[in-house]
Amino acid sequence: MRHAIAVTLLLGATPAAAQQRAPAPGPPPIQDNSFLVEEAYNQERGVVQHVNTFARAAGGGGWAYAFTQEWPVAGLRHQLSYTVPISRGAREDLGRAGIGDVALNYRYQIGNAEGSAVAFAPRATILLPTGASRWGLGKGGAGAQVNLPLSVVLPASLVAHANAGATYTPRARDALGNRAATMDYALGQSVVWLAHPKLNLLLEAVWTRTEDVIGPGRTGRSTELLLAPGVRGAIDFASGLQVVPGLAFPIGVGPSRGDRGVFAYLSFEHSFAKPTARP
Repeated sequence: MRHAIAVTLLLGATPAAAQQRAPAPGPPPIQDNSFLVEEAYNQERGVVQHVNTFARAAGGGGWAYAFTQEWPVAGLRHQLSYTVPISRGAREDLGRAGIGDVALNYRYQIGNAEGSAVAFAPRATILLPTGASRWGLGKGGAGAQVNLPLSVVLPASLVAHANAGATYTPRARDALGNRAATMDYALGQSVVWLAHPKLNLLLEAVWTRTEDVIGPGRTGRSTELLLAPGVRGAIDFASGLQVVPGLAFPIGVGPSRGDRGVFAYLSFEHSFAKPTARP
């Protein structure tokens, strides 16, 4: 959990994308609500989503909060969003709390998401150097990120999501002001069991390899591997507002063995388009 905010930015600067709707009659299923692994379905026309996530490491470690807002652009094909992270390092680190590097995201929906067994929605992101690198809150330079989310509907009420992403920062900076280029990589895989339209169980796996500046023109690598079982539910209101709380418990394995944490999720999704008056 030492790099909780890095996981959020590498594999979910847009922490969610709309999950496929069931074609059968009945209440609509939970949507737009994965935790660490990005789904491959853009927001629907006229619907905006506000996502809050909070991760905290066990044993008095650091914490990371992020707010993401997603907007469709003239329909399902294009989506714009932004992510504002706020974090605090562990006690053994710098321990300062503050805003991190803000992410500006664009996603393009390939194919028709609704009713598709397979969906793909590549994302391009610009990372602004808004976080103070001297306190470990940001990379210290602007960066570019790509992520390739793929979603597949499986039998037995299962949906799988896979991610592959990379982030390049040409002039990253450390706490002492040294600069170097860094390249970070991330892979993610999740399986969601649609146990009920309003209650889902998730199992997510996230692998990240990040580079940090350790001297003039020099970088050091760190690798993290997390498994995160979780649950999410939905509360629908007559106004059309859908509120989705969720909870997961990331567990470090392999290079992250011994790490433990908790991940909380809270989403608000509603229509922003005014209904057209009938003649």
